[in-house]
Amino acid sequence: MSKNIPDFVRLEGKQSSMVLAFNRGAPQVIYWGKKLSAATNNDMLTTLRIRQEVPASPTREAKRSLTTTTGEGFSGNPGLKLFGDASQWAVAPTIVDVQQDDSTSVTIHNLDKTREIKVIHRVRIDFESDVIVLSSEVVNLGDADINLEWCTAATLPVPEYTNQILGFEGHWAGEFHEQHVEQFFGSYLRENRRGRTSHDAFPGLIITSKTCDQQQGDAYGFHLGWSGNHRLLSEKMADGRAFVQMGELLLPGEVTLHTNDSYHSPKLYASFSSKGLSALSQQYHRYVRKNLLKYNAAEKLRPVHYNTWEGIYFDHDVDTLKDLADRAAQLGVERFVLDDGWFIGRHNDKAGLGDWYVDESIYPQGLTPVIEHVNDLGMEFGLWFEPEMVNPDSNLFREHPDWILSTPPNEDVGFRNQLVLDLTRQEVFDYLYERLDCLLSENNIAYIKWDMNRDINQPGDQYFKPAVHRQTKALYALLDAVKKAHPNVEIESCSSGGARADYGVLERTDRVWTSDSNDALERLKIQKGFSYFFPSELMGSHVGPRDCHITHRNLTMSMRASVVLFGHMGMEMDLRELTDEEKVELKAMVDLYKQHRALIHSGDMVRLSLPDYAMGTGVVSADKNEALFSYSLIRSHTSGLPDQIRFSGLDPHKIYKLHVVWPIRSGDFWPKSSISNFETNLPKIDGQCFSGEALMQLGKQLPRLVPNSSLIYHLLEQA
Repeated sequence: MSKNIPDFVRLEGKQSSMVLAFNRGAPQVIYWGKKLSAATNNDMLTTLRIRQEVPASPTREAKRSLTTTTGEGFSGNPGLKLFGDASQWAVAPTIVDVQQDDSTSVTIHNLDKTREIKVIHRVRIDFESDVIVLSSEVVNLGDADINLEWCTAATLPVPEYTNQILGFEGHWAGEFHEQHVEQFFGSYLRENRRGRTSHDAFPGLIITSKTCDQQQGDAYGFHLGWSGNHRLLSEKMADGRAFVQMGELLLPGEVTLHTNDSYHSPKLYASFSSKGLSALSQQYHRYVRKNLLKYNAAEKLRPVHYNTWEGIYFDHDVDTLKDLADRAAQLGVERFVLDDGWFIGRHNDKAGLGDWYVDESIYPQGLTPVIEHVNDLGMEFGLWFEPEMVNPDSNLFREHPDWILSTPPNEDVGFRNQLVLDLTRQEVFDYLYERLDCLLSENNIAYIKWDMNRDINQPGDQYFKPAVHRQTKALYALLDAVKKAHPNVEIESCSSGGARADYGVLERTDRVWTSDSNDALERLKIQKGFSYFFPSELMGSHVGPRDCHITHRNLTMSMRASVVLFGHMGMEMDLRELTDEEKVELKAMVDLYKQHRALIHSGDMVRLSLPDYAMGTGVVSADKNEALFSYSLIRSHTSGLPDQIRFSGLDPHKIYKLHVVWPIRSGDFWPKSSISNFETNLPKIDGQCFSGEALMQLGKQLPRLVPNSSLIYHLLEQA
């Protein structure tokens, strides 16, 4: 080993440390957890990790390196799988160079001289957030081609006592549901082949100790920043060692490395917290706000949305839209988004996709009259697109039927009456960019809702090669090009709701449409799952119709409105159907959102530990001077009176004045059907002062509620 290669490198975050060892030929993480003091040196860690020979096992334990390989004799899942005409499958790279600029980053070069393959690891810790960003690069230095099957971003160890897996599953209109599994010998594996991030296999994973909850305990988080196919694995080997791997799932033959070609894995975002799940989420939120978001919240607060979709669907009419804009402005809306149905031939979801020209039969003067009307009311204008898709019934498809991803002669899989355009073809890319650029240049459009409403089931390109990897890269390039030409236009990532929510697309967008379901009860579960990795300002959350169009559940305005406060607020309904009482409540929530959105979109989010019949969320300012908390009852509580609600994240030594800010009081109007004995109970609490420790350790007695009702509390420090 070169004398220039250190035995160890220690990366330091604010509250965590990672120690990598280089003294056994391949880089290994020998410690990752709570921050180490100077009293602990690296030799101590090495000594404490010495393990005996396991019976009926190799005399020398195979390394659990950043990229585990079969060639090294590793019997767990390899971190690198490839093959060529010779023995490339048995690759076993060793360290040849280590580059470290400071205590937060290191680049490690590894080489297998025999097989002429280079592997480069990049590891960087963000000091303030304790999020570690890892990636791997494979370079073919030989003359023969190499077929790459799998390259994890990293193989990261987790200690044996963290044996609880928190994964995420879901479906359309039911994304980000928690999945709890106890670690077992073998592999917990989730694979996604849908060509987009997906509803059902979100690329996030959390490993915790058994005693970990929202407020305490050790938690290790993992998220892959990639918007295509992915694979995540948590494995416990027979020798007791456990690890996590994440990377892009490659289809057969999708990546072939010719001489000097390289493959870069997606980035893996990993973080450790010793203070529970909410603290782990806060670390991810701080990282996203500092490093990924281009939106400057200090210069512009997130505007209240009105989206036309569930109000009018495809029934477009200029006078109707102007009327809706008038009503939206009266409610305090700041951005009016025209959804699907504005372009030629788009009278339903069966035709028109790909023909990105304004339908002059509906808009004879183009979109200008509607945009000017919206702008004159003081609102921004936003527009819906689905650039990656085409309907067979469209001019574009009739002219260019070969522009789609397909696997001929196989019959195309039907999916929402649309096919997927091949963005890897330059002519397709150029057409889409020209259409987007033209519409954005000719109209005062401040916002794009960028949708993708189907999976990529048959991802074959014009050369009959699988193309999800290159399609995802092309999508990123198209988003980058649009952003470069129109830097002030904000883009929302929508994919049948939340099927494209990840840090890869987030580097290029400003908001995520969390779900197509506006059912408030479904949203509580969806938004909780979303919050593990994404801060509240990214979470598009709309007040939906009285009768949800997906679940057909009827919920009060008080309940529907309460759920949107802790996200990026909007509304999506036919505003002409609102009753006078509903208008009062909806306007009150808009005002409440505007009053507190700076706090909600900058503070520390906490999830309250509550019985399964209730949900609670809070946000606390960085200086702990102010906080908002919500409590939502989903089903009847199991006793005559409900539990205490114990707040979280406050300063125990500060005194807070507590106010009940939802439901509202407006003249004689109360949503009395939601709360029993509200007037005789809560006014005894409202406006009084309590210490932070009393609110957290004892909590507050809740009033008797009926299911499907919510309370929101505001806490403000008293001098």
